[in-house]
Formats: sequence, C-alpha cells, structure tokens
Amino acid sequence: MFESPETLNTHAIELASRGSYAEAIACLKRAIYIEKSNYLLWYNLGITYRDSGDLHAAKQALITAYELDPGYEDQEVLEGLSLVCLALGETDEAFEYCSIGLDMNENNPRLWNNLGVLHFTAKAYESAGAAFEKALSLNPHYYDALFNLRDTYAELGNKPGERECARLLNELKKGSTTHV
Repeated sequence: MFESPETLNTHAIELASRGSYAEAIACLKRAIYIEKSNYLLWYNLGITYRDSGDLHAAKQALITAYELDPGYEDQEVLEGLSLVCLALGETDEAFEYCSIGLDMNENNPRLWNNLGVLHFTAKAYESAGAAFEKALSLNPHYYDALFNLRDTYAELGNKPGERECARLLNELKKGSTTHV
C-alpha cells in the first residue's frame, strides 16, 4: 500500500482524537520523512506532542512549522507556540509570538485571548482585561475569552462586570446545547 503524507496525516488526526498519541506521532513522523518541508505536518506533530503532554517536543515541532511556513502566515502556528511557551514558563517568548501574530493580524481574537492569559498570569489584570475585551469585540461569542474576562474582573474587584460575564456565559451555554 502506498503511504502518502495526506493519508498519514489524516490517520494521525483520527488516532490523536482517540487519545492514541504515540501512534499518531509515529504516523506524523512517517509523513514528515516523506515530505520534510510540509509545515502543516510539523504543526500537527507539535499539537499532538502538546496534547500528549510533551511540551518540549511540541515547541520544537511548532518552531519548525513556523520556520517552514511560507510567508509566516499561519497564525495557528503562532497561537500554538505562544500557548506552549506559556505552559513551559517561557513568558517572554510567549509574548513575542503573540506580538508577531498580532502585528500580522490585529483582528485575531484567539491571539488577543492568549495575550490576555499572558497578562493575567503576570498579574497585570488591567492589561489582561483590555486584551480579553478586544478578543470579545472581535468575537462576542468567544467562550474562553468571556470566561477569562470574568475571572479578570473578579481579580479587579469589578463585581458588575463579573456578574455580566457570568450571565453571558450562562446564555452561551444554553445556546450551545442541542435538543434531541
């Protein structure tokens, strides 16, 4: 049977979705062996390593994806790098990857949310709140940003803001349930 990078990648995604990370990583490594310069394969390898808990390998794979990305245009790579660096405690690098992404596209709500998380972690709650608010101005139904803003308002002692976020979170939860 002929193995193509595409079929190996698809199979790896299926395996990872079932929690079979070692097998998914093996598929992605095989795909990369066939097509070394495909940044999407490296990105998927990085995400799979991250999900498996191997943050150092995740970072290396995501850096390779970033370096191979033609024109450095895939912001998901930068989003992944910023979160992995944050998880590794490498906040300066995490801020740098967020900044690069926001310089490319200031309308990316996920990068604004990541930036807010970085500020929150650094206890810069005013800056965190501004970043989460920006994320929500770009995507008012962004659950994670709203959740994070609620927690930020709690840290700032903004009880009305905290209550409003809680109310909106409940509305989002109700709207996301499916009826059978």
